[in-house]
Amino acid sequence: MGFLNSVLGGITWWNGATLNTRFYTSRNGVKVGEDEQGNVFYRTRDGKRRWVIYNGEIEASRISPDWHGWLHHTFDEPPTDRPLPKKAWEKPHHENLTGTPLAYAPAGSLRRADPAPRTDYEAWSPE
Repeated sequence: MGFLNSVLGGITWWNGATLNTRFYTSRNGVKVGEDEQGNVFYRTRDGKRRWVIYNGEIEASRISPDWHGWLHHTFDEPPTDRPLPKKAWEKPHHENLTGTPLAYAPAGSLRRADPAPRTDYEAWSPE
């Protein structure tokens, strides 16, 4: 179904690579590596252009800092050849959940199922 979606789904570019991207990748791309989420990273034969084909929804925050640095030419070598050193205090990479039901909502937020009662103001009532 993924291939059929890419052929017919030029309209659904956010769910994977379009037909043109797949064609360009097959003709010019050299696979460099894959991350823990299944995203596949490519470069041109001359190494000037770099891109990613997402596994599922296209969301830039799903790329780890290692691969982000390689994509933007901050690092010459991909994380598969030379991974970044990890510090003991670093947490694993998580995608950005803003705008989703799993986004953070503080205690008084109306988006919570059980919002805390407001105590920071007193409602005005006319006399």
